Amino acid sequence: MNSALKAIVDGAIRRNPTFVLILGMCPTLGTTATALTGLSMGLATLFVLICSNGAISSIKRLVPGQVRIPVFIIVIASFVTILQMLMQAFVPALYTSLGIFIPLIVVNCILLGRAEAFASKNSVLLSLADGLGVGLGFTAALTLLGCVRELLGSGSVFGLTVYPADFGALVFVLAPGAFIVLGFMIALFNYINRKS
Repeated sequence: MNSALKAIVDGAIRRNPTFVLILGMCPTLGTTATALTGLSMGLATLFVLICSNGAISSIKRLVPGQVRIPVFIIVIASFVTILQMLMQAFVPALYTSLGIFIPLIVVNCILLGRAEAFASKNSVLLSLADGLGVGLGFTAALTLLGCVRELLGSGSVFGLTVYPADFGALVFVLAPGAFIVLGFMIALFNYINRKS
């Protein structure tokens, strides 16, 4: 159990995919204009990470080494398809707002990287814990980035007004603002990690 907790903490903090490993930048920059879309994309990726890590770990002995990557992609794509169907059925507005980024989870380097580096070499429990940790780290990063961008750009967080939108800087809601905020957040995260 101790190693499962270590895998969660490592994935969320020490190997945070956004702030430390700088992976998954396409959804990070493309879906964080608001806190809600950032949180939603993070939770969607979390779901696929946990399910695919568990599945890949459980079938690792059955998959020949020569075809492991295509098999991993098929497993990930299966869970993304399930996620798409669930989102279309139960939260169609959110599915529409995330758009192309949901099917692009299949080719997110975070998922394939964790499948290859961790799930294919460890037990199911540790792989689930790793998926949870990395997914929580990614979700926290996207939500935090979305909160900062929404606050600076439109004066609200999760749609709750903090100050009038007239005082917001539109650049933070647009693509350049994503790069600016992400750069400062990476620097701050790494500074805090080095201090502790």
